[in-house]
Amino acid sequence: MSIEVGSKLQGKVTGITHFGAFVELPGGTTGLVHISEVADNYVKDINDHLKVGDEVEVKVMNIEKDGKIGLSIKKAKDQPAPVRNSYGPPKSGFGQSKGGFNKPRKGAPRGGGNGFSGALTFEDKMSKFLKDSEDRLATLKRQTESKRGGRGARRG
Repeated sequence: MSIEVGSKLQGKVTGITHFGAFVELPGGTTGLVHISEVADNYVKDINDHLKVGDEVEVKVMNIEKDGKIGLSIKKAKDQPAPVRNSYGPPKSGFGQSKGGFNKPRKGAPRGGGNGFSGALTFEDKMSKFLKDSEDRLATLKRQTESKRGGRGARRG
């Protein structure tokens, strides 16, 4: 059986180090699962997740010219469909309540989001950004001048 990048294979953990685990693949070849590729969350101690002799499903990530094979356990698992929102790249949906990570900070202006709609062209977005930016600068300038008694400030 030939091992190709992107293929999913069953393997057996043959050794564990502080930086990852060695997995024997079909055909007798061995690859390395780096500690960062063991689980979706942070792995401090790989022994909490794997033991020598465990059967694991791995995905072949890369094959070096010198024959070293890079493997991943977390990418071999079927991932849930990403949750899309209008504020950025897809998110997996884990740990998000209604409103997710896009909740406004305390003291942040209300009104929700950045005002951009997904249907706008780049030029529309750019002109809206420039207008919003000019409005903010004008407001900031007005506030700064009134605090330091700049032109137009009233003297009583």
